[in-house]
Amino acid sequence: MIAIRKTNSTKRKRIHWMDNLRTIMILLVVLYHVGGVYEGAGLWGWFWIVDDPLTISWVGIVGIVIDIIVMPTIFLISGYLAPASLKNKTGFEFLKEKFKRLIIPWVIAVFTLIPLYKVIFLYSRGLPQENWTTYFHITNPNSQNWLWFLPVLFTFNILYLLVSKANIRIPNISLTGAIIGTFIIGFVSSVSIGGILGFRSWTLTPMIDFENERLLLYFMAFLLGALCFRQNVFAEIPQSKTLYTIVNSIAWIPITIHIFARLIPFFVPEGFLISPLVDRLIWWLSFYLSLLCLVYVMIESFWRYANKTGRIWGELNRNSYGVYIIHVIVIGVFGTMLLNLNLPALVKYLMLVVLTYLGSNLVISVYRKVTT
Repeated sequence: MIAIRKTNSTKRKRIHWMDNLRTIMILLVVLYHVGGVYEGAGLWGWFWIVDDPLTISWVGIVGIVIDIIVMPTIFLISGYLAPASLKNKTGFEFLKEKFKRLIIPWVIAVFTLIPLYKVIFLYSRGLPQENWTTYFHITNPNSQNWLWFLPVLFTFNILYLLVSKANIRIPNISLTGAIIGTFIIGFVSSVSIGGILGFRSWTLTPMIDFENERLLLYFMAFLLGALCFRQNVFAEIPQSKTLYTIVNSIAWIPITIHIFARLIPFFVPEGFLISPLVDRLIWWLSFYLSLLCLVYVMIESFWRYANKTGRIWGELNRNSYGVYIIHVIVIGVFGTMLLNLNLPALVKYLMLVVLTYLGSNLVISVYRKVTT
């Protein structure tokens, strides 16, 4: 069902801390999506696979923080791996490899997991099943849900290939300059698209879904990762910890501001504190400042302290891609089983996190062993 490729360690030396970071990002994705089952603001219940009537108020706040960092970090790591993947390959070979890894699993998933999602959605709410034609996102106005990441990443790889093969002279740019440029361009585009033009939320199509206000940010994060590879940024760990210590100390400031900016519509009758545009400016400025701090702290923390491997890390790293693909369905299965248990919401939340992550890894491990 899932195209999981066995790593050939002779071709490319593994960067253990980066593999570990990607695995932890997938774990955070699981936390984020499990939170949707117990989210108390009513934002998830109308569409999420399971909606437990027991809620936890702080789950939404945890979700806000996870939402800042997860996808930009995953796209940055994907961009870092792109140049090595393209090296010594023709453009066709590169796209063929990405197609097998991203699009084939996507096609299989949208025609199996998305219908299964709706089956669980209706069953968990005690609703009757519907006509089979309505279970596919191409026949029923709906999104690809969590699977949106795969075609978007494939598109980014196509664009990267076109730029690489076009022999366009790109001026030398420092990493600092690239980060500042990403911050400014991303901030301006997000404010313009969402705050000025009003194109908030998502664009949904049968082939590709994307978040309007963040799509350019994700692509720039991908390119930033490729630049890090070309400049060999991670060759040596910085000797000084001064910047690392400072960022760790102040990161809570923009994060707290962003949380409040996200919560204002729930507590202010008008839906805004100052004005719609000013509130959006604060929203996105605090988002990008939080993003800079969190990505920097996560990367340097793993670079310094988690550049290791072992049996457990190795298994989790090999499973992470497959876990991403199936974890929402696993949430649905276990979340439905927990619905009628007379347990506190916090206990069910923790149980669902553990059951989902361990269950997803078990399924993928068994799948890998059966197919290799």
